[in-house]
Amino acid sequence: MIDIGVNLTSSQFAADTDAVVARARDAGITNMVVIGCDERDSQHAVELARRHQLFCTAGIHPHNAKDASAEFEQVIAQLASQSEVLAIGECGLDYNRDFSPRPVQREIFARQLALANELALPVYLHERDASADMLALLREYQPRGIVHCFTGNTEQAQHYLELGLYLGITGWVCDERRSQALNEALAHIPRERLLVETDAPYLLPRTIRPKPKSRRCEPHHLGYVVTHLAQRYACTEAEIIAQTKHNFSQLFNVELR
Repeated sequence: MIDIGVNLTSSQFAADTDAVVARARDAGITNMVVIGCDERDSQHAVELARRHQLFCTAGIHPHNAKDASAEFEQVIAQLASQSEVLAIGECGLDYNRDFSPRPVQREIFARQLALANELALPVYLHERDASADMLALLREYQPRGIVHCFTGNTEQAQHYLELGLYLGITGWVCDERRSQALNEALAHIPRERLLVETDAPYLLPRTIRPKPKSRRCEPHHLGYVVTHLAQRYACTEAEIIAQTKHNFSQLFNVELR
């Protein structure tokens, strides 16, 4: 399995990063994508990816858009020249929390879309409560990429699919309290456009039994997402794993062993 979204730079993993990676590998996670969220965090993501032989992203999260330096494109481009970096991001728009002003979010996002096109790299996308503006910019720049941690409905999924984007599915899909729209959308999302992720340390799958004492999600919990998808698509877990591995190679132009 490949976990395409791990916040390994989070302070929640600072004390036991090596153990977290070891548990993931013991659970059959053959690789992970460490998410970069600002200039310094992206540098940290590259360092962790190199240390543990993983992949990563480099970019500016919409929450951090207001703090982007004037020369952030040069910083991200330099990081993106490293072999570990597969995509520009996490980038996008977040109107749910508005930690950065919306005009600033749109400017920094557009600049990252332009940078990704210039570098011929996919984008690693984040969106909350901003689908109209997000789609407008995506239609303008037409990037390759993935909508990280997709939690939307059928209509939103279809818009992203029409743009040729992949959708990352997390433990949100296992949450019986709030996943109805996403589970309904799965009927309209072809397996050829799926990727799986934990977004660790967030979104611990609620289907874990027995219920863990800690609410911290780890990459080794990815199997619960795979199990749920296999049930929804009426196929085997092995088929989901093989398909998402193939999709990963297609999107990121990476040959996997």
